[in-house]
Amino acid sequence: MGEASADEAVRRFLAAIRVGDLCTGTVAEITRSGVSVILDGYVARPLGVVGSLDASWRRRPAEVAVVGQRITAEVIAVDPDAGRVRLSMAATENPELWAFLKRLRCGEILAGTVAAIERFGVFVALDEGPDHPVYPGVGFITHPELSWRRFEAASEVVEIGERVSCEFLQFDTWNGEARLSLRAMQPDPFTVCADGLAVGRTLRGRVTKLVPFGVFVQVADGVEGLVPLPELSAEPVSVPDGVVQIGDEVSVMVTDVDRQRRRLTLSRRRA
Repeated sequence: MGEASADEAVRRFLAAIRVGDLCTGTVAEITRSGVSVILDGYVARPLGVVGSLDASWRRRPAEVAVVGQRITAEVIAVDPDAGRVRLSMAATENPELWAFLKRLRCGEILAGTVAAIERFGVFVALDEGPDHPVYPGVGFITHPELSWRRFEAASEVVEIGERVSCEFLQFDTWNGEARLSLRAMQPDPFTVCADGLAVGRTLRGRVTKLVPFGVFVQVADGVEGLVPLPELSAEPVSVPDGVVQIGDEVSVMVTDVDRQRRRLTLSRRRA
């Protein structure tokens, strides 16, 4: 009964907290994973949690806070079932940037300049809003959001100094970034191509990639389909490179068009 009463007290306390609220409390513990906080109004146990990346975009948790320190942090998530509140000290450390990112709405178009190209994505310095305290740009584009077309390196799609317009996807609270999509500004070539495709149609295409389970064939600009291994030849094959090579021109038949998952399945054997 005592435990049940304590759980109910936690739920009542958390029910009054909303995302975006500023909470104050006392640091109870600092670990590699973050900071636990005893929130004002509930001193029985720490309910506040500041993740390692939510403590600061510049410093590690141990460099930001010490046990017993009074802090103010913004609520970024409330989990009544787990009995905890996820907090961000980075929000109060960089209020101007945090306020700018919170104002952005999904689907909004943002303009900027490509500031850096990394193996994990592209940083964009936005025309509006403050600079980022750590990264070369507040905007960030992951590789899948750069283009509808296949590419090996981001430098094949954009270059440093290039002007871009992107669609805003979400506010990445961990890194203080505006996640962007460059490909959203372009028509999806698969959708355009799929409208004119039907099962049974024969196409010409170029082999672009060999994989253990088949080969990919480009049948239109930016559109590739998979020829599964059993559909590669009339004779059974165990590896694709015994039948075709990258760059080969082949005839294929459409066997399935999955618009929802943007997948095109082809057959060389039936063509």
